[in-house]
Amino acid sequence: MPELSVLDYAALALFASAWLAYYFYVESNAGLNSIMHDARLAWMRRMYERDNRVVDGQLMAGLQNGTAFFASSALLAVGGTLSALGAPDDTLAVFQHLPFSVPPTRAVFEIKVLGLAAMFSYSFFKLVWSYRLFNYVAILIGATPNAGHGSPQEAEIAIQRAARMNISAARHFNRGLRAFFFALAYLGWFAGPIALMFTTLLVTLVLWRRQFASDSVDAATWTEGD
Repeated sequence: MPELSVLDYAALALFASAWLAYYFYVESNAGLNSIMHDARLAWMRRMYERDNRVVDGQLMAGLQNGTAFFASSALLAVGGTLSALGAPDDTLAVFQHLPFSVPPTRAVFEIKVLGLAAMFSYSFFKLVWSYRLFNYVAILIGATPNAGHGSPQEAEIAIQRAARMNISAARHFNRGLRAFFFALAYLGWFAGPIALMFTTLLVTLVLWRRQFASDSVDAATWTEGD
């Protein structure tokens, strides 16, 4: 890709490194996601103790509806992004009027659009798989025996299966949603490599703060006396 400058490659390297570094950091440290994973296990234990599990069904419906919304949004984003390839000249004309923006060549513009479409496609597949897993969680909840029925070992196995499937579904949902956020950072590249570096650092900082230093973390870990 000779049309890309050294600065473009540097910005892309920073973008990819930030995404991967944040991915591994979140997956291996106790942030808001891992706190909620523990809460999902606690939820499945409370579910086992309830004879009437209507509330659990409503909670699952809410999780599925939210996942379906983002999955459909990702699919629309893929279509909208690819539609930009149908009228590149009109789109490039917009960049000529943007401040601090250097209009890219048509080849570079198509590369950027395809990269954005790939990110939304990744998000779509993650979110659709998460939706499927939440369906499996609902089935496992239905298969969990009521308290007092079966042996304690059978009950613990059913609880762990439902909790682990729930956590797996949430993990894929978080990864798909994370791709949405980094797609916003990627949009900076359309204004140039310097803008991409800035938006990458900004989005990464915002995501880190929400996971590890936000009032949401304080709320999820609150105990009496805090």
